Amino acid sequence: MAVYTDISRAQLDTLLEDYTLGQLVDVKGIEGGIENSNFFVTLEQDGRQTDYVLTLFEELSYEEMPFFVELGQWLQARRVPVPYAIKDRNGIALKQACGKPAFFQPRFHGRHLEQHAITAEHCAEIGAALARFHLAGEEFYLRRQAQRGVFWWRRESQAIRHLLTAEDAELLQQEVALFDDLRSRPFGLPLGTIHGDLFHDNALFVGDKLEAILDIYNAATAFLLFDLAIVANDWCTNALGQVDPVREQALTRAYANVRPFSDEEAAAWPTLTRTAAMRFWLSRLIPWLGVEQASRSGVATKLKDPDEFRRILLNRINTPAVL
Repeated sequence: MAVYTDISRAQLDTLLEDYTLGQLVDVKGIEGGIENSNFFVTLEQDGRQTDYVLTLFEELSYEEMPFFVELGQWLQARRVPVPYAIKDRNGIALKQACGKPAFFQPRFHGRHLEQHAITAEHCAEIGAALARFHLAGEEFYLRRQAQRGVFWWRRESQAIRHLLTAEDAELLQQEVALFDDLRSRPFGLPLGTIHGDLFHDNALFVGDKLEAILDIYNAATAFLLFDLAIVANDWCTNALGQVDPVREQALTRAYANVRPFSDEEAAAWPTLTRTAAMRFWLSRLIPWLGVEQASRSGVATKLKDPDEFRRILLNRINTPAVL
């Protein structure tokens, strides 16, 4: 269960005193997720019960949180379906609970897709939604460097090199260098606010229609196309790391119908699909190898198989993506 920090009913009652949302009926920890503590909170007001989500942030500091609070409210105001921090009676959204940054959000009631059940229609839905996310964030007034971006993967790939086979160490360095080469080219790729972690379990569907995009807490300022590459590697591949061209074409075409690609993006697409696979291979390798990260010190982390993204990376190398 993704609850690293428990909260008591008494602590919740104290937190709710600042709001006009109603009286506490029930609280339940939410399963799934690996970074934060999440709870379903049921409140009653005027005889009517409403569900909310309370999130306690385990990795992000209080000082880092305003970016995500402002982004959620910015996107919600532009009709991008994301959770957003609810303001209290004094207009304050960001709180502190159990010594952690915290806030309440609306609860969505859609379902997560099983990866084997993802269809081209689902990919088209998420592709169009991601493009709208990017367009809505074009004028967002805050910027943030990715926590696990280029500087992180340069450093961490060197730090774990001695724990890898010679082949894997070389593969990591090859992919880091490939992205450095892309960044050094004279042409520019569109930059903006990206989601950064839009895996299939960070979206909710009602039937075949997208209800909400969840977990915007890896959002950062980066290449927009890198965000799409993250989605393609998760939503459009099978267990062997092979890409389903029907799903990938549905994804990219639906995205382009909302935000057309530039020629430079088409040229960069093969590299960025590889970089996105490398980034998640590396982030899974680190805990898999037992290397403790400062932000996760003392917190048990659910391990995910890094070989999944190694297979995707090798497939992207052997069969370059085409936009």
